Formats: sequence, structure tokens, C-alpha cells
Amino acid sequence: MDTDKNATIESPEDSGSFTTVKSKKTQKRKREHDMDTEEHVARKRPQFPPISSDKLKGPDEMRKISVPAHRYTPLKDNWLKIFTPIVENLQLQVRFNLKTRNVEIKTCKETQDIGSLTKASDFVKAFVLGFQVEDALALIRLDELFLESFDVTDVKPLKGDHLSRAIGRIAGKGGKTKFTIENVTKTRIVLAETKVHILGSFQNIKMARTAICNLILGSPPSKVYGNIRVVASRSAERF
Repeated sequence: MDTDKNATIESPEDSGSFTTVKSKKTQKRKREHDMDTEEHVARKRPQFPPISSDKLKGPDEMRKISVPAHRYTPLKDNWLKIFTPIVENLQLQVRFNLKTRNVEIKTCKETQDIGSLTKASDFVKAFVLGFQVEDALALIRLDELFLESFDVTDVKPLKGDHLSRAIGRIAGKGGKTKFTIENVTKTRIVLAETKVHILGSFQNIKMARTAICNLILGSPPSKVYGNIRVVASRSAERF
């Protein structure tokens, strides 16, 4: 009996009729033909030009940042340093509303980048939280910087003297512990009562947050120093 794949076989029911056996090669060719057809269709997809920034712009947007009472005087003293980069570099409009005590930032016709409004609001928010103008300016110049805030009681529910001692462990004598964490992790930290504000890149914020949480939970500063130095050296070798 011939075992050729393309050969015809006789049906047991009707000896006069023949059926053709399809070869695997034919099926493979058909699949390849279908793939070529799909690639041909993909090539024929239309190519649209990028939309201009003028068409992306909608109505003017505004952001409001509330200013607490204890930050009025620093805001007034540093207003020129805050006003200049927002207006000249980001092409936005900014004013301080004396009635509502808010810094209002608004887009205008000269605004080119859509993300400028978010950068400016983050910059003003960082200054209001207590960061220096020079440190907060990094939020405008660099894209990979973030601002994170959390409460000491979120880590551990402390009250009274226990809460005061936890804040003291974070600051250290004369701010030594806080400065050491800032220098090792390359971040900026602000302690405002029970609030902790950290400014830096994502990875650096993570290292600083871990060190501060360990201090809140009661770890001695010397142990925390060693841990963050090991983590910082590993991350430096990785990059």
C-alpha cells in the first residue's frame, strides 16, 4: 500500500468515490500566506502627524495652593525668587490672593508645556511645606523628583512624651541625625510638628523613609546610619 501523503484512498462505503488527503505542507503554506496578509494590512495602516500644542490646549486652567499663617512672612520675603521661575521659565501667571490666602497659578497663551502647571504647583507647595526656595526649585528643573509626606503617628500610634522622643530621635542633637540622613540618601527632609516631608527621587525617598521609620520605632541612630550607608553603597554600585 502506498503511504504517500498526497495519495488518494478508497472509501469503504462507496468504492466509486475518492477523497483527497490534505498534506501538512499545504496547511503550513496557508498559515504563512495568512501571516503575510496580516503584515501587509499592518503596513497599510494610516500614519497621522503629531497634534500641535495649540490644538491640545483647552481652556485656561488654574491651581490654588493654600498658605498657612506661619508661612506668610517667608512667602513675602522670597516672593521674587518664587515669581521669577514661574513666569519667565514656565510662562505662567501667578498671584497671591490676599482674601483667600491662596497662591493662584494660571495658564495663558504663552504657556507651551502642558505639564508646567503641575511643576509650578509642586514648587510652591514644597516651599509652603517648609523647604528652601533653592531646594524646591529642583522640582522645576528635574523631572524625576517627588514630594512625599507622612505623619509620625502613621508609623506607630505614639502620644505625649513618647511622641516627643520619637521626633527628637529623627532630628538628633542640633539636627545631626536629620542632616546625616539627608546627606547619605541625597534628599531634603522637613520636620513640622508630627509631619515629615521628604523631597528627592523615588529610590532616595524610599531609603530616607525606611531610616526615619526605624528611628520612630526605636532603633538607635548608629544602627540606622549603618543600614542606610549599606543600602546607599549598593544602589551606587548598581547604577
